Amino acid sequence: MLLRLLLLLALCGAGSAAMVVSVSLRGSWRIRSGNGSLELPAEVPGCVHSALFHQRLIQDPYYRFNNLNYRWIALDNWTYIKKFKIPFDISKWHKVKLVFEGIDTVAVVLLNNIPVGETDNMFRSYAQCSFSWDWGPSFPTQGIWKDVRIEAYNICHLNYFTFTPIYDNNIQEWNLEIESSFDVISSKPVLGQAIIAIPELKIQQTNSIELHHGERIVKLFVKIDKSVTIETWWPHGHGNQTGYNMTVLFKLDGGLSFEKSAKVYFRTVELIEEPIKGSRGLSFYFKINGLPIFLKGSNWIPPDSFQDRVTSALLRLLLQSVVDANMNALRVWGGGIYEQDEFYELCDELGIMVWQDFMFACALYPTDQDFMDSVRAEVAYQVRRLKSHPSVITWSGNNENEAALVLNWYDIQSSNLSTYIDDYVTLYVKNIRRIVFEGDQTRPFITSSPTNGAKSTAEGWLSENPYDPNYGDVHFYDYVGDCWNWKIFPKARFVSEYGYQSWPSFSTLEKVSSKEDWSYESKFAHHRQHFTDGNYKMLHQAELHFKLPQSADQLCKFKDTIYLTQVMQAQCVKTETEFYRRSRSEIVHGEGHTMGALYWQLSDIWQAPSWSSLEYGGKWKMLHYFARHFFAPLLPVGFENEDVFFIYGVSDLHSDHKMMLTVRVHAWSSLEPVCSETTKPFVMKAGESALLYDKPVAELLRGCTNCTRQSCVVSFYLSTDRELLSPTNYHFLSSPKEAKGLHKANISATISQQGDTFVFHLKTSAVAPFVWLDVGSLPGRFSDNGFLMTEETRTVFFYPWKPTNESELERSFHVTSLADIY
Repeated sequence: MLLRLLLLLALCGAGSAAMVVSVSLRGSWRIRSGNGSLELPAEVPGCVHSALFHQRLIQDPYYRFNNLNYRWIALDNWTYIKKFKIPFDISKWHKVKLVFEGIDTVAVVLLNNIPVGETDNMFRSYAQCSFSWDWGPSFPTQGIWKDVRIEAYNICHLNYFTFTPIYDNNIQEWNLEIESSFDVISSKPVLGQAIIAIPELKIQQTNSIELHHGERIVKLFVKIDKSVTIETWWPHGHGNQTGYNMTVLFKLDGGLSFEKSAKVYFRTVELIEEPIKGSRGLSFYFKINGLPIFLKGSNWIPPDSFQDRVTSALLRLLLQSVVDANMNALRVWGGGIYEQDEFYELCDELGIMVWQDFMFACALYPTDQDFMDSVRAEVAYQVRRLKSHPSVITWSGNNENEAALVLNWYDIQSSNLSTYIDDYVTLYVKNIRRIVFEGDQTRPFITSSPTNGAKSTAEGWLSENPYDPNYGDVHFYDYVGDCWNWKIFPKARFVSEYGYQSWPSFSTLEKVSSKEDWSYESKFAHHRQHFTDGNYKMLHQAELHFKLPQSADQLCKFKDTIYLTQVMQAQCVKTETEFYRRSRSEIVHGEGHTMGALYWQLSDIWQAPSWSSLEYGGKWKMLHYFARHFFAPLLPVGFENEDVFFIYGVSDLHSDHKMMLTVRVHAWSSLEPVCSETTKPFVMKAGESALLYDKPVAELLRGCTNCTRQSCVVSFYLSTDRELLSPTNYHFLSSPKEAKGLHKANISATISQQGDTFVFHLKTSAVAPFVWLDVGSLPGRFSDNGFLMTEETRTVFFYPWKPTNESELERSFHVTSLADIY
């Protein structure tokens, strides 16, 4: 599995008057297999799999069992070949560089058959999950996955440019540190000026600079006048994402100049770990611009095995879906990749906070000199590249490696344990942590996730129990316990991984399967599931509260089962997330003050069962629609304890609000509420959770004619006299499989168009839980879905992602509710 990059250069005599030239080598190349039996065109950036697919030498790698059929591709050695002419006289330039932004992964570079370089680390400027995970296939790609070019220059060249806004808390003043690296060829000093302009902040600053031979770092410091009002960057839902346009112009001797433009954002971030009254542990939460923020979101994995398929449009679609679901944070997981610049730029623009893992996950790593040199270069480069982004709020050394070592996932003999502990501290503390703080002191560094944070540090960087809910962050999964029972969940400070699996919709699976695959017991269904007993665990969890599909028609049963797994997943994650959100302001038995909930995982890398809320390509699962509700800025949360029904109010708002709570009880057999009550007006405090309502279930039902746990369901919402302030939430008084009076609902839809939006006017004959509106493979999303329909009519909007029309929607539209599958 060795990649060879062969460049055949012919010199050209044309001259150039420029001081710096850059020639792109992206575009058309050729690739050749190890024994020469295959040679074909290839695009750069790209990979071998994509080249073979575009030449129709292989099918879609994701189709059926092709991840097995195409293993030969990764096992072969491949050569990328490019013949080109340099459009200038190379002899007239002091330095000519061949620059690869990204090579995947182990490769030797030859120029005119002469070796000129080697690579072994795709995370530097020239992934682990490529070799499969429990949610993805094994496609170890090979190729030139980023840009490649030739640069030539005389005198000097600008290598990189980065900057860091810094807030001086002592004098309450913003400053800006700008760092640039130059490769100076001239033996004589190069004099010039650096001109910094930020017009909106009334900044126009000129600095004299003098560059000497060699690699030179130029640091510039900009003090921002206190009299200038600076608008800070805020996470989504908490304020604007204000940025300021900056240009830095370097004007040097001989007419040489370099200009860089960037958007500058100002924000502060703190990780607060301090004692909590009534608890033996420490807090663990983030302050942005001095305000405690509850992190609401998910975990980011690469949205495709093949990076050339990850387009700007796909990134924007996925990240827009994040904020559309009221999320404000993503954790870039340490087993994937450091994402492309555009990902972080979009997170800046949309207000998505990023917890950035370094790319080390679920493994024990060496600490030999060559590996450490590679790691140090990787970390320094990524910190330099990403530190100017306000969206990046913390660095994390690895995914689950502290827990793996302490809990001995890999059966290390006790006599060898001290060696592995030394290696862990050497890699993550003495190297990665040190390099991070050398390059960036404006955001916190967490050694691992999960971790006990300050407690792990005090215990030599490895805590006896990294899953202690009283410290740091935890990862939590339980597929055996009843997910409707909130008592199984940890009342932790911060939960950075949790979740349940579901299958993607049939329209997504249909593209990569054949008729014989459309059964939950098929070879395809078992092959696509990479989590041990995952298909069984989904049905086990579903069967606790729902009747399993029993249709005699195999395809109908498969579709119903897919639907039920999505219902189960959405309800489970809803219950768990609402527990974490209502725990933010209380300490119970020493536990609580939860300030983050990041479920696993946001999107899919291929079409298969997983923990995701977005299917491969971006289609919303039922879970993502539920997330739009359970991550709402103002939310009533209902639950039971010892036969008493409680409702908490949860607010992420910045100010107090006066409101009322309305509680309604509905019979499954009637579209009219059986009874309703509204509280007196109360004030919901900003940034808090609080008990709003408690009543024994027996007393609640006693006031509602002929209502029992099995025959009725509860809904509730927050409002003023004139305005609905929260989503309408609901609470099942019994498992739906025990429901009495629940009838099959005949739901019809009339579709009309309003501009680019389509309006679905729904009408039902009966109360319908988990109403699922589906338009097949037509790209877009509904304003709401998977909802409990308790009234005869309801209006839902469809927002297409590509042009469509009413007739296409009518042909593709299908509606399902829970009683339909019984």
